[in-house]
Amino acid sequence: MTFRKVNIFILVLVVVIFLLVLHHNILGLSDLLKRELSDSSPLGLQPIDFIPEAPQRWTEGQNDKEIPVVITASDDRLGGVIAAVNSIQQNTKSNVAFHIVTLNDTVDHLRSWISKTNLKNVKYRILNFDPHILDGKVKVDSEMPDSIKPLTFARFYMPNWIPNVEKAIYLDDDVIVQDDILELYNTPLQPGHAAAFSDDCDSTSNKFAVRGAGNQYNYIGFLDYKKETVRKLSMKASTCSFNPGVFVANLTEWKLQNITKQLEKWMVLNVVEEIYSRTLAGSITTPPLLIVFYKQHSNIDPMWNVRHLGSSAGKRYSPQFVKAAKLLHWNGHFKPWGRTASYADVWEKWKETKVKSVLL
Repeated sequence: MTFRKVNIFILVLVVVIFLLVLHHNILGLSDLLKRELSDSSPLGLQPIDFIPEAPQRWTEGQNDKEIPVVITASDDRLGGVIAAVNSIQQNTKSNVAFHIVTLNDTVDHLRSWISKTNLKNVKYRILNFDPHILDGKVKVDSEMPDSIKPLTFARFYMPNWIPNVEKAIYLDDDVIVQDDILELYNTPLQPGHAAAFSDDCDSTSNKFAVRGAGNQYNYIGFLDYKKETVRKLSMKASTCSFNPGVFVANLTEWKLQNITKQLEKWMVLNVVEEIYSRTLAGSITTPPLLIVFYKQHSNIDPMWNVRHLGSSAGKRYSPQFVKAAKLLHWNGHFKPWGRTASYADVWEKWKETKVKSVLL
């Protein structure tokens, strides 16, 4: 009788263990499905191409930590993207992953261009930006319907491009990197800060004795302080603005603070009240960032965003200073691919990558 009870007990125990293991596996599958569903953006911001294990330029001492870099690619500026990516890849030993955001009608052109150069060996993926997510958030001028460039807003949606990443770099397409991007990635962000930018009144020019290099901007240049909504923000008009063409983002904080929703809120409000200033050629991308990150951002080394090369101010930089810069930025009306910008020759050496024969 005792032996029979022992057998029954063992049988019950085995059944219980089996049910526990089955329950654990079912929960694991459920979590996996939830993660896959949560990774799919409801806004239609989906990856088109991904090369997860693309061969790279591995060398001794290479940092295995992946560095995500988000950059946009419009059809009329693909040369800029290629040059920027090429300069980053050639100046780093790090494991860089490029997340290239573009419009649907540019995908084939971009993929073809990359595939015929040595950049096909970099780790990258192409993502499609759906312009419809801007509906109701951007006021389109009926006389100038093409004045709105949807991709300039891609930076507002950083977590959508790389949902499972804690930290990432955003770059405009009119930049050239002259040092290891790992240093920029390692920019320290203060607790609670979702991003680090380079202030427009930084001390770069004084540091390298280049007097008057660049323009000095402040908040009054971007926001209309005649509007009550802006005045209620209690943001000093003389506050130094920052440049959003290069920044490092803490995406964990970005999501916790719902930065994207905050930015969209100010976009919608501007459609109704026109709170952005028109004094800076109608800039509509920078103002929401200035509002949301007012005194709530960290600073990157100014040498990692040496800008104004796309304006007359860029001519004031000395060749020695340009050579010492870690990142050159041709923000302004003149782009290096137009050959009218300052130091376009520096950009020229990065624009071409070794073309592979299509027969290979």
